[in-house]
Amino acid sequence: MDLDRWKEIYATLASNKWRTILTAFGVSWGIFMLIIMLGAGNGLQNGTMSMFSGRVANSIFMWSMRTSIPYAGYREGRRVQMTNDDVQLLSENVEEIDLISPGLQLGGWRGANNVSRGDKIGAFEINGYLPNAQEVKLLDMQAGRFINDRDIDEFRKVCVIGDITREMLFEPGEDPIGGYIKVQGMFFKVVGYFKSTMQGDRAENEDRSIYIPFSTFQRSFNQGNKVGWLVLTAKDGEDAGAVEEKAKMLLKKRHNIHPRDARAIGGFNLGKQMQRFTGLFTGVKILSWFVGGLTLLAGVIGISNIMLVIVKERTNEIGIRRALGATPWVVIQQIILESVTLTAIAGITGFMGGVLMLEQAGGLIDHEFFTNPEVDMSVAVSALTVLIISGVFAGIIPAARAVKIKPIDALRTE
Repeated sequence: MDLDRWKEIYATLASNKWRTILTAFGVSWGIFMLIIMLGAGNGLQNGTMSMFSGRVANSIFMWSMRTSIPYAGYREGRRVQMTNDDVQLLSENVEEIDLISPGLQLGGWRGANNVSRGDKIGAFEINGYLPNAQEVKLLDMQAGRFINDRDIDEFRKVCVIGDITREMLFEPGEDPIGGYIKVQGMFFKVVGYFKSTMQGDRAENEDRSIYIPFSTFQRSFNQGNKVGWLVLTAKDGEDAGAVEEKAKMLLKKRHNIHPRDARAIGGFNLGKQMQRFTGLFTGVKILSWFVGGLTLLAGVIGISNIMLVIVKERTNEIGIRRALGATPWVVIQQIILESVTLTAIAGITGFMGGVLMLEQAGGLIDHEFFTNPEVDMSVAVSALTVLIISGVFAGIIPAARAVKIKPIDALRTE
């Protein structure tokens, strides 16, 4: 903390301002780019992973399609229809399944249907589910309840509505619980309303939906024992991919589908998708550290070169110090401290610039696939620590060269 030493460092770095600024810029740019790339990668990761929010990570969705391979006397292109028996089949034969819920939607996937209440009308998704579907969708119930077992057993004409549905069909401040809505000439009593836990357009779509008991759906809309799709979750510790394959093979066997027919039973495995994205973003982070690290290395090398130039310019001064009794360690300390100071100032400047840029980007970019770009503070501090340590190494070579100069030779240098 010797004040004279810090004054000397300032005088040395200020003696050639443009050289110092340009050298520091290389380090600042390196840490700036590292922070920006890590933050942007995290923003993309946060946005992409929000696609899976509101869903259990090990959930599996399966639906029937058309066959693509002739089998057991059936031609290709045959439409496969799942039924209630398929639900029982999987429940009894796939021990790795934690929960299973069949689903139906009026008008097919993404189908919208007119729903009315008095003089208010809107187009909404009408879904039929079992009570355990709430455990997969993780709906945030705002009031009332979700579908229960008595609703299923007694074919009750009740429903649970989304928050947007409530706003469009009910007056502001009006309690929807106990009210009735009309769907295709049939009245359903509202027993609860929810808000989606997802993000962006997916949240809006779900908040515009209506859920009714699965058994009521089948009876009210003449679906017989048809099942539109299945929602499964694997037990803790079980591989969701293996559960999906086992379930598909059982369904193929029951519906006389060729074992290698990949199109007859469609599926979406959230666990697999999350693993893929996790691997992708791990690669992005590695690439960010690689590119940023090389840029920082170039900046540190630049500082080392500049310190060599400074040592050469101060050869006579170093000789005088040595002649007056300065030890080699004192000279080494001074050179390394100058290198670390320049590196630290440049690194902190680049770090602050990167954080400020991320803050601005987070406020300006409004997209569901880019959310909350940020850098973990421990990572940022680690990067700065590594950078400052690099500054030490950047000063070692110039310092070693300085102490090798003999005092008598240094005094003769002009």
